[in-house]
Amino acid sequence: MNGAEFTASSAGRLLRQFDIKPLRGLGQNFLISEGVVRRIIDAADLSEQDVVIEVGAGLGTLTRHLAQQAGQVIALELDQRLLPLLHQTLANNSRVEIVHGDVLAIQPEDLVSGPYKVVANLPYYITSAVLRHFLEARAKPSRMVVTVQKEVVERITAGPGQMSLLAVSVQFYGHPSVVTKVPPGAFYPSPQVHSAVLRIDLHERAPVEVEDVKRFFDVVRAGFAQRRKQLRNSLSQGLDLPVRRVVDALHRCGIDEKQRPQELSIEQWALLCQGLSEPDPDDQGVHS
Repeated sequence: MNGAEFTASSAGRLLRQFDIKPLRGLGQNFLISEGVVRRIIDAADLSEQDVVIEVGAGLGTLTRHLAQQAGQVIALELDQRLLPLLHQTLANNSRVEIVHGDVLAIQPEDLVSGPYKVVANLPYYITSAVLRHFLEARAKPSRMVVTVQKEVVERITAGPGQMSLLAVSVQFYGHPSVVTKVPPGAFYPSPQVHSAVLRIDLHERAPVEVEDVKRFFDVVRAGFAQRRKQLRNSLSQGLDLPVRRVVDALHRCGIDEKQRPQELSIEQWALLCQGLSEPDPDDQGVHS
């Protein structure tokens, strides 16, 4: 298949040649649409100066296109059965390094020594974990272009009123946008859900000033832990604080105590984090 286009039938033949059956438990729906691949490549905006980390090389469909544009492609693959197939598919391609391993167990700085981008058809069951892994890494990518479930893309790109913990987590680190929708037939075997290509351009500076990032996300997680509850209750329970103190902080930040977490913007979460970190006035006595 080196240099040839994949189809469902040719992908099936290749898998049978290596006696491989796609594993649902590993989210193995291999991208075979050349049209979708081109949209991904265009969104990544690659040059020969770019280093790319690909998560889940699969059949190598995306990998060989990446290698035509980027200077180096580090293709991660967890399934050891696919390694011989990848070595055949990507034979004599000096720009590709195939790495067997679990992306969540490998730090990006162990793979690259400078700037890099992430381009991948992500297994859906680890989408959130992989995004957090790179966005929170010490060595962050400059851009991520990933194929994920359409509903997840909608959650990530949502605005105030439909925000989620995942949306806040991604938008804190970068600007997400939808590249294109992807039908089930773009994969082999076809999944039961529709997909979309998501592009995340990482911020050079965070959109809000936060003194303690861990504390910021502790507050956000507490707020979303019981998303159907009003903020005064979810934050009080999640942070183990008196309701009165939470209400006071909300009022100081100009946030209605009856609002729910999905209604807040990232800027409001940052204000609230700061407000909840300030000393409780009622605990401040006069000491002689």
